[in-house]
Amino acid sequence: MDRTHGLSVRLKLTLSYTGFLMFAGFLLLAAVWVFLLRGVPISLLVPNVSHLLHAFDPTNFGPVVFGSAAVVVLVFLLALGLLGGWILAGRMLAPLTRISDAARMAADGSLSHRIQLPGRRDEFRELADIFDTMLARLEGHIAEQRRFAANASHELRTPLAITQTLLDVARNDPNLDTGELIERLHVVNARAIDLTEALLLLGRADQRSFPRERVDLSLLAEEAAETLLPLAEKRGLVIETSGDIAPIVGSRALLLQMITNLLHNAIVHNLPEHGTVQVRTAVRPGSVMLIVDNSGGPLTSQLASTLTERFQRGTERIRSDHAGVGLGLAIVKSIVQAHEGTLILTPRSAGGLRVSVEFPAQSLPCE
Repeated sequence: MDRTHGLSVRLKLTLSYTGFLMFAGFLLLAAVWVFLLRGVPISLLVPNVSHLLHAFDPTNFGPVVFGSAAVVVLVFLLALGLLGGWILAGRMLAPLTRISDAARMAADGSLSHRIQLPGRRDEFRELADIFDTMLARLEGHIAEQRRFAANASHELRTPLAITQTLLDVARNDPNLDTGELIERLHVVNARAIDLTEALLLLGRADQRSFPRERVDLSLLAEEAAETLLPLAEKRGLVIETSGDIAPIVGSRALLLQMITNLLHNAIVHNLPEHGTVQVRTAVRPGSVMLIVDNSGGPLTSQLASTLTERFQRGTERIRSDHAGVGLGLAIVKSIVQAHEGTLILTPRSAGGLRVSVEFPAQSLPCE
C-alpha cells in the first residue's frame, strides 16, 4: 500500500536533535549576555565578516569578539547536531529496520525468518521477540491448516470415488440389484455428510465465533448419555454418570457436542462385551472438571497423545463400523481450546482411556 512521501523518521529525529542542540546553545549564549554583557549595546554584539577573523584570538576578548564567537559556536552546533543526530538516529532505528525487513519478508510469504534481535531487553527487543513468537505461531498454524486441508481432501475424495465406482458399475450392468446399490450409496453418502458436518463444526469451534451462556456440564453429560444409550446397550456397555453441578459459561451446542464425542469415542473403543463408561463432573478451587473413563484394551502414552490429531483414528485400538471419520477427538480439542480449557488423555492401567477436561475459573459466571 503506497503512502504519501515525506520526511523519514531518521531525518525527523536528526532535525529534532539538531533543534534541541541549537536551542540549548541559544540559551547558553543568552545566559552569558544576561549575566556578563547586559549593558553592552546590541550593535557591538552583532559581528561582521572582518570580526569573525578575531573570534579565536584569546588575547582580544570583547563584545565584538563575543558576537563573532557566538556565531561560530552556533554554526558548529548546527553541524554537530546534524551529523551527530543523523548517526545517533541511525543507531537507534537499526532494530526497527530489522523488524521492518522481517515484516516485509512475512508479507511476501516467508514465515521461517526470525529477527532474533541481540542486546539488552528494551522496547525494540521486546517488540522483536513478540514478532518472532507471532511468526512461529503463524507458521505452525498455516502448516497445520495445510495438513488438515490435505487430509480433508483425501477423506472427502474417498466416498466420492466409491460413489463414482458404484454408479459406473450400475451403468455397465443393467441387471444389477438396484436395492443393494441404493443401500451402498446411502452408506457412502451418509459418511460424506458426517464428514462434512464434522468439518463445519470444527471450523466453527476454531473460529470461536459463538454465543455464550450459562450451562451445567452435569446436565449435558446426562443428556449425551441418554442419547447414546441405545448404542451402548447394543454393544453391551453400561454408562454411569455422577458428580456435582458444574456451571460454566460457553456454547451449549458445542459443549454438548464435546461430551457426545467423548462418550461416543468411549463406547466405540471399548471391550467387546461387559465394558463400562463412567462420566463424572467436579468443581475444584479455580476450575470445573469433566472426566470420562472407559474400559478397553491397553494403550500406550505415545498413542494416547496422538488421538486428538485430525483424522487420527488410533490404528491399535478396536475398530468397528462406528469408528467415525477421525475428527471426534479433534473436535473435542478445538471446543475445549475455544472455551480456554485443557484436555488430557491418559491410558488407564487396567486398559482403556481416561479423558480429563478442565475449564479455568475465569470461565465461571460471577455471582
